[in-house]
Amino acid sequence: MTYDPSRPAGRLLLTPQDKDAPARVRRLRRLGLGERSEPALDAFADRLAQVAAAPYSMVNFIDEQRQFFAGLHTPDGGAGGGRLAAAAAGNELRYMARDHGFCPHVVVRRKALVLEDVCDYPRFAGNPVVDEFGVRSYLGAPLLDRSGIALGTICVVDVEPRPWGRAGLETIKAMAAELAGQLVRREEDHGI
Repeated sequence: MTYDPSRPAGRLLLTPQDKDAPARVRRLRRLGLGERSEPALDAFADRLAQVAAAPYSMVNFIDEQRQFFAGLHTPDGGAGGGRLAAAAAGNELRYMARDHGFCPHVVVRRKALVLEDVCDYPRFAGNPVVDEFGVRSYLGAPLLDRSGIALGTICVVDVEPRPWGRAGLETIKAMAAELAGQLVRREEDHGI
């Protein structure tokens, strides 16, 4: 856990300590991931949103300081949908501080996370994305490479509570495994 003294008094940030971050950053750089958006990852995010029937989806790579959404889907390509879509339309959502959102928890835990209503969980209800963007529901899974490093996540979010259920959990895990397999093939094709 980290405490940020620049936050209002008493606001404890519950972003987990990430001891694997240096190794992840080296691996991401070697794979050429996490620094620019990629049409194939945007297309994957589009398909993920469709499969999950969610308004927002992301393919997220995380370094020591921030998150980068290399794949991003928003309603109407960012043309609608409130504060979250407006931020995405201006590419503000391609980068996010590491202490914003829920993906850093997924990466550190190396397990999927289902939050049907983030406000039901005190640990997550105070996350900045809840107030800043109106995020109310989250479903994410880690992208594990063949060495076992969690490179990042795939996730879907909604501005309304969502009953993701077991079907949602199984879907996000299967989609994460699919994309992880694509990343392994990319690595093999490029001799990395």
